[in-house]
Amino acid sequence: MVEKTFKNANIEGNLRTMKNEMMKVLGFIPLLFLIFIPYSVGKTQTVYSFEVQKITGQKLPLKNMEGRPLLIVNIATKCGFTPQLKALQALNKQFEPKGLIILGVPSNDFGGQTPEENKEVKKFCQDSYGVTFPLTSKMIVSGVKKHSLFQFLTKAEGEISWNFEKFLIDRKGNLVKRFRSGQNPLGKDLINSLEKLF
Repeated sequence: MVEKTFKNANIEGNLRTMKNEMMKVLGFIPLLFLIFIPYSVGKTQTVYSFEVQKITGQKLPLKNMEGRPLLIVNIATKCGFTPQLKALQALNKQFEPKGLIILGVPSNDFGGQTPEENKEVKKFCQDSYGVTFPLTSKMIVSGVKKHSLFQFLTKAEGEISWNFEKFLIDRKGNLVKRFRSGQNPLGKDLINSLEKLF
């Protein structure tokens, strides 16, 4: 009888210990929420999450452009909109001193209108339009195989429909506004949107 009572006491003691340990664990869970939830909320995806390749082949983490407005444009060499390269270079000359970076992204996705290799694309842009802003290597910007950067850029408004769509990014890496192919880079709408970022 004494032995049975002793065993019961041990069981009750163990149960109390387990209960106390459980309460400690449960009490710790809210603390985990306080620690990790703000961290995860702060990790919102921006263009700085992505890396591209320069037209010369080196890696280009877009995080290197943090703190500066960015205009990303999918360009082509043999398109009816190709003369926009001249306007983009004029925009670059006007706003680069204020911090703007224009990033030209050659693509052969639409009508095969950029058939050249990267070296020839760079030469064409420089020789024909005096382009000095940075260019990436040729990239897929539409369809299921598009680069992850363009998956991000087109998430809100859908696929790019043609060459020379323009994506305006603020100083924190967020997409501010998208301008379609026919919109002039020197047009009032784009200029006004850009000036708000300085």
